[in-house]
Amino acid sequence: MNTTPPEHPDDASVARAANSRLVRDFGLLIKSATRLEQRIDSALRRECGISHTMLEVLIRLCRAPGEEVSQRRLADDLTLTSSGTTRLVDRMEEAGLVRRVPSPDDRRVALVEPTPEGRTAFLRAAAVHAEVVEKYFVSPLEPKAYTHLTTALGEIDRALRGGGG
Repeated sequence: MNTTPPEHPDDASVARAANSRLVRDFGLLIKSATRLEQRIDSALRRECGISHTMLEVLIRLCRAPGEEVSQRRLADDLTLTSSGTTRLVDRMEEAGLVRRVPSPDDRRVALVEPTPEGRTAFLRAAAVHAEVVEKYFVSPLEPKAYTHLTTALGEIDRALRGGGG
């Protein structure tokens, strides 16, 4: 398949490319995910006083109680930059949601753990998150279509994690 564009494409060729099924379908996925994330973030800020990204941190920290999670691991798991993670954890620490503790194995490493207030905020936020996801991600689909969608998304995720660039 030749993917090299012509040197001077005509308007019809450009319009065909811009309106291709792949461009439209991927755009729909991105727009839907972005709009859903915005709905979740707005509801969390309004009802819980935290952002969706803060909830993602709390989900990660609460998923396996007692697990030691470093800031570096948190950044990798959430696909954030190291400096972005530091700023986020700073804000969450100021809000009383998390605390940093030195690693018992390496004092240069800061571990992040939820505070009791963070666990309480997480439960409240998880309920708000579930309401929004149910309303806008689950309910619009028939159960069979929802299962098909989540199965397909899992397959896409596995393919992307597999590398194949």
